[in-house]
Amino acid sequence: MEDSFFLSFLLRFAGESHDPLVEALVTEAWRRLERFDIKLLSEFSSCLADQHLYFSPLMGKIADIVHRNLETTQDLSSLSVLMVNISSLISRHFQQQLVNKTELLFDTIASSEVNVAIRIARFLRNIKYCYQPLLEKCNNVFLSNVDQLDLDSISKIFRLYKFLQFNSFEFIMMAKKKLTEMIPLCNHPASFVKLFVTLGPIAGPEEKKQLKSTLLLMSEDLTGEQALAVLRAMEDMESRNSHLIKRVTSVLHKHLDSYKPLELLKITQALTFLHFQRKEFSAKLRELLLSYLKISFIPTEVSILVYAISLLPSPHLDEVGISRIEAVLPQCNLNNLSNFATSVLRWIQYDHMYLDSITGKQLKLLQKLDHYGRQRLQHSNSLDLLWEELKSVRGNTFPESLLEETIATLQHFVDEINYINVVEIASFISHTDYLSTLLLDRIASVAVQQIEKIHPFTILAIILPFSTLNYDPPQRDEFFGTCVQHLNSYLGILDPLMLVCLGFSLATLQYFPEDLLKSIFNIEFLARLDSQLEILSSSLSARVQFHLMELNRSICLECPEFQIPWFHDRFCQQYNKGIGGMSGAQQQIYKMLTEVLGGINRVKASVLTPYYHTVDFECILDKRKKPLPYGSHNIAWGQLPEMPWESNTEIVGSRLPPGAERIALEFLDSKSFCRNIPHMKGKSAMKKRHLEILGYRVIQISQFEWNSMALSTKDARMDYLREHIFGEVKS
Repeated sequence: MEDSFFLSFLLRFAGESHDPLVEALVTEAWRRLERFDIKLLSEFSSCLADQHLYFSPLMGKIADIVHRNLETTQDLSSLSVLMVNISSLISRHFQQQLVNKTELLFDTIASSEVNVAIRIARFLRNIKYCYQPLLEKCNNVFLSNVDQLDLDSISKIFRLYKFLQFNSFEFIMMAKKKLTEMIPLCNHPASFVKLFVTLGPIAGPEEKKQLKSTLLLMSEDLTGEQALAVLRAMEDMESRNSHLIKRVTSVLHKHLDSYKPLELLKITQALTFLHFQRKEFSAKLRELLLSYLKISFIPTEVSILVYAISLLPSPHLDEVGISRIEAVLPQCNLNNLSNFATSVLRWIQYDHMYLDSITGKQLKLLQKLDHYGRQRLQHSNSLDLLWEELKSVRGNTFPESLLEETIATLQHFVDEINYINVVEIASFISHTDYLSTLLLDRIASVAVQQIEKIHPFTILAIILPFSTLNYDPPQRDEFFGTCVQHLNSYLGILDPLMLVCLGFSLATLQYFPEDLLKSIFNIEFLARLDSQLEILSSSLSARVQFHLMELNRSICLECPEFQIPWFHDRFCQQYNKGIGGMSGAQQQIYKMLTEVLGGINRVKASVLTPYYHTVDFECILDKRKKPLPYGSHNIAWGQLPEMPWESNTEIVGSRLPPGAERIALEFLDSKSFCRNIPHMKGKSAMKKRHLEILGYRVIQISQFEWNSMALSTKDARMDYLREHIFGEVKS
């Protein structure tokens, strides 16, 4: 039998993998495998994939054949099929070889090969590798063929981009236009749900309204799978439309017994985010999660179930639940352990808040988690293997002791940080709030020495930990200069959101590259940014706008010679309407300040400065260091003026009596400092600089100092305030 005829026969009659005919055909295929050319091999691998035989010895044999023949392979279309199908079996080194080979062959395919580009993106998703150069090539194929893309293809591309955290503003805008045109054409629930899920998160207000109203009419016909897809899309859209949520949860409730643990977690996360509360639904969900937990022995599944339970209104676990966690701990990876730790800490917080108690079982469980986490870290023998576990973990979810051990392990492998993994390591550190100068110095060194091998679009991720943690490496100017120089030729095509965040991060570090900043503050760029803000969720859009305002403020105050105008008055006035009240510690300080300064009229709380910094407390001392009452000498800021681009220091001086000084007192909580040492983070350091430029003497009161044993009495705290305000030292 000819190989091609045999394969078509196999494909035609393939049924269940345990079917005797399929078993016989697969055995025969094994004997012929070495004779298959790459096209037949790819088709046969797809046949195995259809039978879910991704981990079979036969798929392993196919992977071996691909590896041996990779150098001579020229057919990227067939290779891309094989790459997707063998991706679960291959080593990190082989993954990189396939990526390199794909880059070499990419230009040999026609620009219309959308399916090949989708398969390449799927491969990168499967191996969890956001490789920018290859994704850009794929993206260019999608852009060239956007008119030919159907709903299914656009939906696949969006899901891949979301997983890989790859952003293409141009593709989103073109796809949005095409998807919007499909709204009146999708009349069936299956196609409309796919449209809702794909278009909803990027749609404008009118399109969103149309999508929701149409979905309400179809809601009773949704399947369980479709209802879950809609709920997750509503989470992405930040849509808290109560009527639609009720309709969707009604369908979910009906199908709740059919969902798997991971799907139940997604339901719980979405409903928590959307602030949905219905006792009957939560009780059924909790009951179902607990029933799964009692019979589950797979560590990842147990961690998913426990994490979901911890999100519910009453996150308690009984003895069976605790014993189930303890039983799987020896087999858990770092991601599982991190999820367990987050869940237990949430449980402890709930008990402390509502029951005013913490049980020994909870603390004992945390100790066991810590033990197994340390053991796992100490047994790591390479950065690559360690990173396989860490890359799914957000650093801010680690308990203190486990995070400390993780950083120590990364420091042990510091020489293995290179251009391939430097971006991921930098991103991880950004989320930990843990300052390791050894790791940051290595990141800076790799960036300087290997910048040509680092993709320009990943520069933000490399700079972010330095900005967040307020750290200058030894070769500061060379490091920042090299990174910015690497970006300069891409300024016109960089994602607007990314460019704003990059400019803000550099400004936090007091680094102001003029070309980069002027590429942001021009009408054409700001118009592009406005278009992008329309497709972002409201929270992300607000965050980007806030970063733009902070960057604008920083340039006006620190680089007035750039002559970039201040244009955020209206935004700041709107934003400051939502500022809340004082914390308990701030109320304490305010009360003591009124005593120290001699009256309530000698201190102001929540003061708004020019350029809209909010100062916790403000007071004025005259030239003899006597507090001045507000209302005299015209010393208040008063109505905020329209801000010119010139320095504001003159404004401060003109508002005070001769020789007087304006003092800002700021209470800094733990979020203002690095997690491991009392080193001030970037944004707090930037605010101090700005207040000083505005003419303030800044007194920063650290939470750690205020709550220390040295300041455990009221008298000690009063003396502390006097010393810092007046320079008085009690003998």
